[in-house]
Amino acid sequence: MNRNQFLSIAWSVCCLFAVSAASVAQSGKQKKAGAKPEYIVAAYVWPSCHDDPMGRKFLWGEGIGEWEVIKKGNPRFEGHYQPRQPFFGYEMDNDPKVVERWIDLATSHGVNTFVYDWYWYDEGPYLESALNDGFLGAPNNGKMNFYLMWANHDVKRNYWNYHRYGDDETLLWDARVDWKNFKIIVERVIRQYFTKPNYLKIEGCPVFSIFDIGKLTDSFGGSLEETRKAINYFRDEVKKAGFPDLHLQHNFGGGYFLNPESEKALLERVNSVGFNSVAMYNMGGFHPDYLLHGSNARKIREQWDAVLQVPLFPCVSVGWDDTPRFPTKGKKDVTCDHHTPASFAMLLQKAKEYADSHPGQPKLITINAWNEWVEGSYLLPDMLHGFGYLEAVKKVIVDEKW
Repeated sequence: MNRNQFLSIAWSVCCLFAVSAASVAQSGKQKKAGAKPEYIVAAYVWPSCHDDPMGRKFLWGEGIGEWEVIKKGNPRFEGHYQPRQPFFGYEMDNDPKVVERWIDLATSHGVNTFVYDWYWYDEGPYLESALNDGFLGAPNNGKMNFYLMWANHDVKRNYWNYHRYGDDETLLWDARVDWKNFKIIVERVIRQYFTKPNYLKIEGCPVFSIFDIGKLTDSFGGSLEETRKAINYFRDEVKKAGFPDLHLQHNFGGGYFLNPESEKALLERVNSVGFNSVAMYNMGGFHPDYLLHGSNARKIREQWDAVLQVPLFPCVSVGWDDTPRFPTKGKKDVTCDHHTPASFAMLLQKAKEYADSHPGQPKLITINAWNEWVEGSYLLPDMLHGFGYLEAVKKVIVDEKW
């Protein structure tokens, strides 16, 4: 172990012992103020790192979920940080004791909401234990809000484990659902999640984010009109459950620069289906230089904000490196330049300024991600940056020092 590694580990351990005291202090501050946080800082949770029955059968046979793939990450160029090394080790994301620590870490550093990726394949839920057993089983989950992003995208066999499937790109799971399953989904999410007191609601309306509008419309014959009927059914059921309405969020994998044709298509989807807001899973405009990526993302955000008639919520990504999933990707495909907690803090500050400049909408800021280890985008501490990214959030959101 060299001197720099020793200092990084020592600093991380000190931060860990400080978490409990910081959490208590922050909790007391909010309690004394008697008000909700001004900013909704929502980090995406990718719930793949536990022993899911479908995951074990079709993808990760070792019983540790996608850690199986993450641990096999290999450097593709000089200085490439692979495999990623979590500070707390390869913990199961459905362990309530693990998530209890997550919640304390998050809330003491300014992250007050988790957005759980949620799946429905082969007429049933997938990876749901991370939310049901992990988050909702954590004794302190009431400290934190949560909401769902229905990650309704297709899955090719080799996408989540090429070590097992090689070049086999045939479809493992089709994300389309029929009316029968859509109604089951609606009933399930209302009963299991919307009714929780800490489920995020905007003006009393539960927030439900949908990742792939294309697969949603495919589920209803490719028709925006028929898709709107399905969403209206969803809204009616939400109202029957006692809520004012549904807050339906259109989520994008990452934004892109608009031309007249794509602008028209975007507006048609948002308006025809009846979305209440637009968010992004990753900030758009990817570039290997993190600063250029961030610059592109801000320009895209400005462009979209100018044309959308519903709120657009800003997203800040920690980084991008999905090489553990893809054997042919290299330096041009990953975030590798100017990739530091300080640079991330600057982009988060700009997202905060954007939120401040839109007083007519909730100050919701999404972060990719809490634990996307396999995509190189996570706030959780690792052996390279320690608690640096969490400290960046705290400085911008809580301490307001940037």
